[in-house]
Amino acid sequence: MKKNLAPHTALAFRILGALGIIAGITFFYFLIFHVNNVTVALSFLLAVLAIATRWGLVEALAASVAGMLCFNFFFLPPVGALTIADPQNWVALSAFVVTAVIASQLSTSLRTQALESSHRQQEMERLYTLSRNLLLLEVHGHLAQEITNLIAQVFEVPGLALYDRATDRIHRAGPHDIPVEPGKLRDTALQGTVFHDAATKTTAIPISLGGQPIGSLGIQGSQMSETALHAIANLTAITLERAHSQDVATRAEAARQSEELKSMMLDALAHEFKTPLTPIKAAVTSMLSDTDMNPTRQELLLIVDEETDRLNSMLTEAIQMSRIEAGELQLHRSPQSLHIIIQAQLKKLGEGLEGRKVTVDVPENLPRVSVDPEFTGTVIWQLLSNALRYTPPGSPLTLSASAGEMEVIVSVADCGPGISEQEQRKVFDKFYRGKDQRERIPGTGMGLTIAREIVRAHHGRIWVESEPGKGAKFSFSVPRAPRESLL
Repeated sequence: MKKNLAPHTALAFRILGALGIIAGITFFYFLIFHVNNVTVALSFLLAVLAIATRWGLVEALAASVAGMLCFNFFFLPPVGALTIADPQNWVALSAFVVTAVIASQLSTSLRTQALESSHRQQEMERLYTLSRNLLLLEVHGHLAQEITNLIAQVFEVPGLALYDRATDRIHRAGPHDIPVEPGKLRDTALQGTVFHDAATKTTAIPISLGGQPIGSLGIQGSQMSETALHAIANLTAITLERAHSQDVATRAEAARQSEELKSMMLDALAHEFKTPLTPIKAAVTSMLSDTDMNPTRQELLLIVDEETDRLNSMLTEAIQMSRIEAGELQLHRSPQSLHIIIQAQLKKLGEGLEGRKVTVDVPENLPRVSVDPEFTGTVIWQLLSNALRYTPPGSPLTLSASAGEMEVIVSVADCGPGISEQEQRKVFDKFYRGKDQRERIPGTGMGLTIAREIVRAHHGRIWVESEPGKGAKFSFSVPRAPRESLL
């Protein structure tokens, strides 16, 4: 009740003050200092103007009526009688009223503009403080709650709620619990519309970044402009996105370091395992050279020899994969002849071809390529080894090459069971092996992945063409050597 009476009481006191001013002027000119009526009228007008400027329209109107009555009763003939018959009285009253209305309207407009200007300045100062403090926030798990506390503290709002869509959590701050339902905050975030409840003086605005909704903000009892509300929402969105980006970067860095550590350990283990394989291979080879050896013993040694080669091949693939994943694949490119590289890999396979017919279709005038010969040989060796493992014994292979304007394409074709369209999209994935052969054919599933990464490092392409029952053709491209390097 007291809150409703206080404005009326203040208005009554101001009206009494306005009447007191008119009474003071009247007393001064009527009893103390006698002047003409024009001076009295001007004094009353100035008083009404001052009252309108200082207090407002109601007080100025009261002063206008009182001034007109005093002017009429004390200064206009017949003095001591109230009459409005004389046109001068009407002119005086009209002048007082017009002055009161115009002056009060101008004063009210100026005060309103001054208040709005002050309010906007205060908003800008608070927005600057908020933006500075948000930039200084450390990124951690409780960032959304700290943002909520900071907004409530800087703008001194009774209640505040921040809905974070990423975690589907609502964070609250302020001395009072904001009367808005969680569902309304979620709807505001998803629909991107502003919600205002006049009864509870609560406003909810969406928070979005790049057109994507990331949350919403509910504020109670605030006199902030809509521009300031959207500015707060944008600052909140930027802060949350910055935190998200830093979190992604931190996790990526942690994953990279973990991958490097894993690759380093794998590389070290593979080298440790390869160390004893060298003397084992040498010893087995020496023993197999004995022509008087028992056939059973020779057969066992052949198995040891084959499994030694297989283990050595697996460790080599593990070392290559670890270096690729650690980003340590360093190419030493130079103009090379594919004839020499292909012949070296066929010789390397040696007895592994098991007497198969390998048709080599490489034109004599094939241009040189800009490659690392060792790694390019690894790609050819992987494709040939893959064809040998997944095709029936004795089936022929074709190794061909053709030149384009900017690249040279190398292909290995077989007459095996073929690869389905669904599996063709997976054959180059790490550790993937054909579902029909994975149980009966040994391997690690890393060979084609290694080949793919080497080809990519050369800025080339690798792909497979196949139909079930019609064999498979694996191809890759490498860039041609620049013409000036051949001169």
